Amino acid sequence: MSNADRTVLTGARLVLPTGVVDSGRLTIENGQIVDVRSVEVGSADADAGTADGSPAPPVGAAPPLDLGGLTVVPGFVDIHVHGGGGASYASGIAEEALVAARTHLEHGTTTTLASMVTGEIDEVCRQASVLSELVEDGLLAGLHFEGPFISINRCGAHQPDLLRDPDPALVRKLVDAARGTAKMVTLAPELDGGIESIRLLKELGVIAAIGHTDANYDKVLEGIEAGATVATHLFNAMPAIGHRAPGPIVALLEDERITVELIGDGVHLHPAVVDLAMTGAGLDRVALITDAMSAAGFGDGLYPLGPLQVRVEDGVARLVEGGSIAGSTLTLDVAFRRAVALNGLSLVRAAQVLSLNPARLLGVADRVGSIETGKDADLVVLDDAHELVAVMRRGEWVVGAERFRSPAQV
Repeated sequence: MSNADRTVLTGARLVLPTGVVDSGRLTIENGQIVDVRSVEVGSADADAGTADGSPAPPVGAAPPLDLGGLTVVPGFVDIHVHGGGGASYASGIAEEALVAARTHLEHGTTTTLASMVTGEIDEVCRQASVLSELVEDGLLAGLHFEGPFISINRCGAHQPDLLRDPDPALVRKLVDAARGTAKMVTLAPELDGGIESIRLLKELGVIAAIGHTDANYDKVLEGIEAGATVATHLFNAMPAIGHRAPGPIVALLEDERITVELIGDGVHLHPAVVDLAMTGAGLDRVALITDAMSAAGFGDGLYPLGPLQVRVEDGVARLVEGGSIAGSTLTLDVAFRRAVALNGLSLVRAAQVLSLNPARLLGVADRVGSIETGKDADLVVLDDAHELVAVMRRGEWVVGAERFRSPAQV
């Protein structure tokens, strides 16, 4: 290993799974975190070698980068996102997918699924084939099929005439088209083949998510028993809670096997409803998502969403025909800030619902989702107002490189 492959960050406020270290030091080698420690003078486990008690760097290594008390949280993990930067994953164009992923990366999302929307089965299979190559290259963490196996009564921004019942053969066709990169499929369990398809997805090692559904309480419980483990954007595109007919929301909130997605943009859900869901499910079962479409990080205007047209005004995306909300323009750095400011989450808990919980769901928490020795150096640096300052992915600065480049690297 050359000294150029080693980065030391010091003077940082580190948000760890176990708490916040106000004066922390991270050592990164070859894109991985190899040491996490407090460097307060006089600490019992401090090593000799430098004024702050931390180990002396190797001869010829770049000096530590002093973050001056800035906050460092783990890179965010988004399990539901359709696009950004003016680009859409549903285009099935690799260059567009790269733009979308890069846009969210610059806002702190270092691990992301690519979510697709309802389309003709063969076209969605083509899109999956293209995107699977980006998963294999390590740019995406996997694919998420949202539709076409959803309820026409709760289809939201999905084209109704392209919806299909979840015939297990069709479900398998989509999964096969992804060539081992399919991570999640959203479907409505009440449709013909719904329960059988959930069982199939479980057998295939693909997450079955319940969403865009008109199912009643009992049918959702049946879906959970069959193997569903995620609630796709809870509250949105499903019946509201009734005091005699609790519906899917209550079933999904109360079952400990379910991770609930929440869109924390202030448009899809009132902050009080986010609070309700976090209390009902418990923070160990919440994953904040963007459900972002191509306007995220780009601005107002007209955009395609699969075969449909979306108008974005003042950051709110709605279908041109019908006016249904059509995804969000949210990025996860904003979701983090809102979770702390509006929902009262501690920094540790905010990092959990934006990073660690979704990483665990995807089965990649051994590599990402928290700041721990042995994990990838995926980091987001925030100021005192929790505004994004810098982003690092696998030890390389994506945002903030000029600010944090050491003198030896200039």
